[in-house]
Amino acid sequence: MSRDLSRLLRPRSVAVIGGGAWCRSVIDQLTKAGFPGAIWPVHPKGGMVGQNRVYSSLIDLPSPPDASFIGINRDATIGAVSALSQMGAGGAVCFASGFAEVEDGQDLNVRLLTAAGDMPILGPNCYGMINALDGALLWPDQHGCVPVDRGVAILTQSSNIAINMTMQNRNLPIAYVITCGNQAQTTQAQIAEDLLNDPRVTAIGLHIEGFGDLRTWQSLARAAHAKGVPLVALKVGRSRQAQTATISHTASLAGGDTGAQALLDRLGIARVNDIPTFLETLKLLHVCGTLPSNRIASISCSGGEASIAADTAFGRNLTFPPLNDRQARDLGAVLGPKVTLANPLDYHTYIWRDALAMTQAFSAMIDPDIALTFLIVDFPRPDRCDAADWECTIRAALDTRAQTGGKVAMVATLPELMPEDVGARLMAGGVVPMSGLTEAIAAAEAAITRPCPDLSTDLLLPSLTGPTRALTEAEAKLRLAACGLTVPKAAQVNNVSEVARRAEEVGFPLVLKGVGIAHKSEAGAVILNLHSVAQVEDAARVMSSDTFLLEQQITGALAELLIGVVKDPAHGFVLTIGAGGTMTEVMHDSASCLIPASDATLNQCLNRLKIARLLDGFRGKPPVDRPTLIAAIKAVQTWVLANAATVEEVEVNPLICTATQAIAVDALIREAV
Repeated sequence: MSRDLSRLLRPRSVAVIGGGAWCRSVIDQLTKAGFPGAIWPVHPKGGMVGQNRVYSSLIDLPSPPDASFIGINRDATIGAVSALSQMGAGGAVCFASGFAEVEDGQDLNVRLLTAAGDMPILGPNCYGMINALDGALLWPDQHGCVPVDRGVAILTQSSNIAINMTMQNRNLPIAYVITCGNQAQTTQAQIAEDLLNDPRVTAIGLHIEGFGDLRTWQSLARAAHAKGVPLVALKVGRSRQAQTATISHTASLAGGDTGAQALLDRLGIARVNDIPTFLETLKLLHVCGTLPSNRIASISCSGGEASIAADTAFGRNLTFPPLNDRQARDLGAVLGPKVTLANPLDYHTYIWRDALAMTQAFSAMIDPDIALTFLIVDFPRPDRCDAADWECTIRAALDTRAQTGGKVAMVATLPELMPEDVGARLMAGGVVPMSGLTEAIAAAEAAITRPCPDLSTDLLLPSLTGPTRALTEAEAKLRLAACGLTVPKAAQVNNVSEVARRAEEVGFPLVLKGVGIAHKSEAGAVILNLHSVAQVEDAARVMSSDTFLLEQQITGALAELLIGVVKDPAHGFVLTIGAGGTMTEVMHDSASCLIPASDATLNQCLNRLKIARLLDGFRGKPPVDRPTLIAAIKAVQTWVLANAATVEEVEVNPLICTATQAIAVDALIREAV
């Protein structure tokens, strides 16, 4: 259900309900921030709080408040929420805990939601929100926000983490901080989507513990994409929900955090792994927006810094392209013959203190083909050293930005060596001050524009999980073949005496498999390269199975893949593509996405695999038929889409890829009964 959050997040009148220290702090914070609207304390004793009259009840207020902070116990909170909803208030922050997060709070949680009706609430069990753009805040504790004209929004369930983030000294302009608490009614995604309506918000950061309603996240991502507002996520937790299945390799590969990452990829939301990188990414996005490519440049006055920059970016989706002719010519003209020209560049100190020459060198590095240029500068400690000699770098950075219009970041290799006053000057001139080289490199990677070809397509939502059963291999193949998956010619037989007759029908060479065994190779229940009836009969007699599958053996294999789908209750249906056959456990080489996936997304997954070189042709061998391979993957997807209400997992392993075919030689399906 969509609710109007505008009055709650951008209020003109605020009611503070309760009389404790927390409520007094909210009033003090509003006064300190210079909130231009009305402040209405509410407490049965009446009186005054500072210059504000205290109203004895909500019905005495001059008008329904836009936003309310409810700082009373959980039982009384329900009554206050009900009264506010009935009088047409804009929304409320429920500070009290003891609702759905505790065993005896479930009924209270239901009553709270009923009391709220259509009125939006934040929480319960949350601090509320800070709107630094309008000086409007419902916040009962200290914080580090300052007034800004535009900036980023940060949303988190954790009030303590929110406070810590506001205390940053990294020159990040924070427009909103909103804690979501239990998200009993209004979710992170819904709040973030409302913030997209404020043109002063430049980027949105989401500290996510769990996603909940996937449809609201799709709605947010689509709206953010349409408005050009980048999203970045700090997703925590390692879900075990996708690890309930144990009979397939897919369940292992798609377990843990894979579903969450696949969902973020699907939505085009960048992900980072720690708070410093989270803040640096938001700062970079605030100044520069998303980066059009992964091509970056670095310039510093130290060979050590140049090599550290290159090593820090190693293994990430970033590249330092070689200097082009124009860059090399212009740099050579400024730096002379003693400097080896490269990217990353060590320009030595020959031009240090010459702000004009430094500007010319920095500007020479800027190029339309470069998405972001790093100027690496560490400033000395002001309490022990004189930083006046570094003024030339600040002037050169600002002049470079002004003259070239390029995207420029000044990076301190150590976070503490980017002074806040220097950062403020750089920010004012459009240069990004970045605290920490590791964080800066990670932020640049996160800021790259993300293709999300499936954003407009609705996710396949998972159903509830119940008792399940596993189909036989023959049954699984029959079902998948009906959706277009190619399978080998085969026959199932129930005793050894039948084997010889059916072997001739299938044709040689043959594979003999024992039926009803999940991991056949490990159990000795699969025998290859059978070229005669006698070999087939001998193989059947030694196999520990009463039922057999005779199958045509596929030749000309160029690669073996695993194609699997697991139902992840938290994130949807996770489709995993990986190295298959006996290499599955050895390589752990896989890529995942969510169903339904387009051809473009499936190709992206294939290209991320370590064995992608095999698919494209390796050491003189031909490439696999990529369109046929994609069609095989989509056949599995088609079956899942048609059976979403019952499927728990499906796996094809291996899918043997030749120059002309993609053939499923083993398959399993687990479904609800």
